[in-house]
Amino acid sequence: MLGVFLGSLFGSLALGIPIAFGLIISGVALMLMMDIFDSQVVAQNLINGANNFALMAIPFFILAGELMNAGGISQRIVQFAMSLVGHIRGGLGYVSIIASMLFAGLSGSAVADAAALGAILIPMMAARGYNLGRSTGLICAAGVIAPVIPPSIPMIIFGVTGGVSITSLFMGGIVPGILMGIGLIIIWFFLSRNNEQGELPPRKKAREIFAATKQASWALLLPVIIVGGMRGGVFTPTEAAVVAVFYALFVGLLVYRELKISDLYHVLVAAAKTTSVVMFVASAAMVSAWLITVANIPAEMAGALGGLAESPLLLMLLINLLLLFVGLVMDLTPAILIFTPVLLPVVKMAGIDPVYFGIVMIVNLCIGLITPPVGTVLYVGCGVSKINLFTLTRGIWPFLIVHVIVLLLLILFPSIVTVPLEWLT
Repeated sequence: MLGVFLGSLFGSLALGIPIAFGLIISGVALMLMMDIFDSQVVAQNLINGANNFALMAIPFFILAGELMNAGGISQRIVQFAMSLVGHIRGGLGYVSIIASMLFAGLSGSAVADAAALGAILIPMMAARGYNLGRSTGLICAAGVIAPVIPPSIPMIIFGVTGGVSITSLFMGGIVPGILMGIGLIIIWFFLSRNNEQGELPPRKKAREIFAATKQASWALLLPVIIVGGMRGGVFTPTEAAVVAVFYALFVGLLVYRELKISDLYHVLVAAAKTTSVVMFVASAAMVSAWLITVANIPAEMAGALGGLAESPLLLMLLINLLLLFVGLVMDLTPAILIFTPVLLPVVKMAGIDPVYFGIVMIVNLCIGLITPPVGTVLYVGCGVSKINLFTLTRGIWPFLIVHVIVLLLLILFPSIVTVPLEWLT
């Protein structure tokens, strides 16, 4: 049955069929194999796929990200990072990494992060003589930190699909996200020594740093409110998303005053378009998930990998090799929706913490966002910097290796996730 499911799914994708319809087709293929075809089952599961309270957080976080971009929050974050490290050699690269980590706590989307910060920083880096392919690669690699540091849309999807605490996933992503940023800072230190031309800008004075910090304080406060509110039990992840929308609206309209009432229509339309794509894929995945359970595919997978249950490390290495391959040919959201119900029972059987597995799985699939041929963030980088995919791929590979090393560390040393998680939750 697993072969029927994967064969029909990847066959649909090879024909150019959109992923949501491919998921429905693979579900129907399973029904035909089991001789239980019923169109009402397909329709019911499509509706149930979107009819989930926890998934309501997705449109609100997407809307919050759109409001932040339109409201001038991303510019304040860049100016804040510039005041701290903009004067050192390769400073704009460090600004990119720091700003991406801060913006990750606001948007939860790698595409939004790379697009917003790339539009600001790439022209500045080109003007300072930076290698355009390498600079764009850095911004793309820093952008994929966004789905790891909370709030994270992929973590919401994994939590709903696997029945795992979203709050715990949010807390567990903080340290791995910081490690990814530190890794990029280290590799950029060695790559940027001869990367900049002309005189470096002067070091900012204390009053200038204070002014930039004051301007960015409203933006920097939002992640504290979201994480602190969930950590303290003040609100759920869904309620946190609503808080983020109202906070972004308040800051954009009344504090920074860069968001106009006339802009809200375009912001709402952009958020609705993104939400519709994500929710349709989630609904279609519910059809496949239900039929995967009925066809007993998790038990089939558990039987195939059952011999590895006594060696969690070997099992994790094997699963992550599979997911790295999946990331080459499939986007993050559908990969989570498809493989979570298949792999999670096997992981639980081996005694691996589902929250830890979810963090590792998301870090792994985030790497796929910056690997050709399907890497979504790569195409965003090409669009912003006006370079071709080959040039960007050649520039991004050192940062790609850094993320793979971080993934390997998470696999070899689970305490990197589990120990801070115990303290945070």
